[in-house]
Amino acid sequence: MRVGLTGGVASGKSTVSTILAELGAVVIDADLIAREVVARGTPGLDAVVAEFGPELLTPDGDLDRPAMGALVFGDPDARKRLEAIIHPLVHRRSAELEEQAGDSAVVVHDIPLLAEVGRAGSFDAVIVVDAPPELQVSRMVEDRGWTREDAESRIAAQATRDDRLAIATYVVDNTGTRDELRAQVEEIYAVLAARA
Repeated sequence: MRVGLTGGVASGKSTVSTILAELGAVVIDADLIAREVVARGTPGLDAVVAEFGPELLTPDGDLDRPAMGALVFGDPDARKRLEAIIHPLVHRRSAELEEQAGDSAVVVHDIPLLAEVGRAGSFDAVIVVDAPPELQVSRMVEDRGWTREDAESRIAAQATRDDRLAIATYVVDNTGTRDELRAQVEEIYAVLAARA
C-alpha cells in the first residue's frame, strides 16, 4: 500500500507522519532524503554548486540552507532549477527505500510538495493534512519565530490549499487538539492497513 502524505508548511504534516510511524507504517521522508542527497561530498551537492555557485556553501563545505532558501523562495526560476537537480535524486532514493520495505507494509511517502510535483496519481491513496492559512501563519510566527512576511511568502510559494485538497483521498483536519488529530490518523491507518 503506497500512500502519499502532504500538507502545507506548518499544517502538522510532520506530526501526522510521526503518528503513522508509531502505528506501524514505513515512512519515507522526502525532506530528510532531500538533505541526504545534497550532503557534503555527494554528486547532488556538486550539481547545486555548479548551478548556483560556491557562495551557497558554509565554511565547512555544507549547503547553506538558509541562503539557498532565501534564494529559491524569492525566485521561481531558481526554485525550478534547484528542483530539477534534487527531485530526481530524491525519487531514486525513495524507490530504493520502498523496495526494502516489503510487500505487506503500508509505505507512506512524506512529500511536502506532492501537489506541486504532480505525482499524486502514483499512490494508492493520498493523505492531506489541512489547516487554514491563517493558522499556518500563526504557527510559523509563534512556534518558529518567523516574520509574518516570511510565513506568508512560504505559503505563497507552495500549492494552494484547494490544489492540495483536490488530490486528497483522506483529509486530516488539524485545527483541533493533538488527541483529535491522532484519532483521525488512527482511523485512516486502520483502513490503509486493512487494504494492504
